[in-house]
Amino acid sequence: MPPEKSVVLVGLMGAGKSSIGRRLGARLGMPFVDSDVEIEKAAGMSIDDIFKRHGESHFRDGERRVIGRLLDGPPIVLATGGGAFMNAETRARIKSQSLSIWLDAELEVLLRRCLKRSNRPLLRQGDPGETLLRLKTERDPVYAQADHSVHSGDGPHELVVDAIVRLLEERCRATGTGRGELQ
Repeated sequence: MPPEKSVVLVGLMGAGKSSIGRRLGARLGMPFVDSDVEIEKAAGMSIDDIFKRHGESHFRDGERRVIGRLLDGPPIVLATGGGAFMNAETRARIKSQSLSIWLDAELEVLLRRCLKRSNRPLLRQGDPGETLLRLKTERDPVYAQADHSVHSGDGPHELVVDAIVRLLEERCRATGTGRGELQ
């Protein structure tokens, strides 16, 4: 039986939120939604184009609205963009309406994963390694406010999914609510 609350994955770009989220949704029998894909649909353009034409603050405002809409709907597994949890309003909504899980990974793993793709607007501004280090330093203390954290390392994403499922089951047992209710 799937959880009655949404499960929201937060963390830096390259942490595996989308890949792990797809697998987690399938395992839990819940729809998977990638907030970046939903933002692109709502804007009618790519995230890269939103950044180029309107800037990061415009993107973040749309991100906040889209995530709010998604959380107001039925329970889902939601992969958020790396900066989404940095917005205080978005973070408060995630914490009040869902179970948040920080996918944490070492800088080297994040950089290797990110450099495989060219659609990371924030990594086009200077040295990608320095940018990721700066983001990790700034954001990790905020990501640490998530309900739980799970390490997302070099191993298969299925191992991370297994760890999240165990965490969800333990949480349900600890609250005595049964598998379907996350408190």
